[in-house]
Amino acid sequence: MKDKEKSPKKIKKKLLDKYRLVILNEDTFEERLSFKLTRLNVFVLVSLSTIFLMAATYILIAYTPLREYVPGYSSTRLKMQATELNYRTDSLQQVIAMNDRYYASIKKVLQGDVDTVDFNKDSIIQAVKIEANEVDFKPILEDSLLREKVDKEDKYNLFESATSATNFVLFPPVNGTISEPYNLKEKHYAVDIVVAKDTPIKAAADGIVIFSEWTAGTGYVIIIEHSQGLISVYKHNATLTKSQGDLVKSGEVIATAGNSGELSTGPHLHFELWNDGYPINPTNFIDFK
Repeated sequence: MKDKEKSPKKIKKKLLDKYRLVILNEDTFEERLSFKLTRLNVFVLVSLSTIFLMAATYILIAYTPLREYVPGYSSTRLKMQATELNYRTDSLQQVIAMNDRYYASIKKVLQGDVDTVDFNKDSIIQAVKIEANEVDFKPILEDSLLREKVDKEDKYNLFESATSATNFVLFPPVNGTISEPYNLKEKHYAVDIVVAKDTPIKAAADGIVIFSEWTAGTGYVIIIEHSQGLISVYKHNATLTKSQGDLVKSGEVIATAGNSGELSTGPHLHFELWNDGYPINPTNFIDFK
């Protein structure tokens, strides 16, 4: 019985017995460091260190990109790429299936089998099926009220500046004798003005150059787009001083007169005026003398 009672005491004593850990210089035996330890302290310290290392290893593997280098773990980036490719593949399959149906419908049309054609590709086909007499063009009440409100706002708008087309003045591109006038019946939509070679040709009004190139029939041609829907055309030039996209002012030199092109019979300017896509007589607006 005494031996059994002494056994726990001996274990407790061994755990709590104090020891000194001394670090000495091997050559001089000088004491550098010393620690007071017990078996219990060493056991607790080793246990805590082991738990800390295990926890740190788990965190590094589970919550950092390092887990991709551990066999058995899959890459998050690869998973995202695989998911994206899966969605793209599904979308491509749907597009291919729709195109196949569309091409099959076209094939039936070409073969004359119109009764079985299914046009679900274009919404225009569905819109064509709507008859004009089935559409109600009568304006609704809300639309009428909105139009009336906008008309009143425009009528009494103090900050709106009114402009007039009467202030639009054309500058004569050259001064000379008209050798061939404007003739609508003979489809001569221009006036030919006889001038000396290399005479400066000027812009009829402010605008932007929309064409400035060489043509076989009319030689060097320059076309300017102005405001009010007006376009001026200058043909058979010797040289061009402006390029496409350039902004020009009224009276600014844009070319020199010449005799270029297969349709030219001598130094002159072939001048045209167009308004909203229709030719007009330049002599109604410009005095070339």
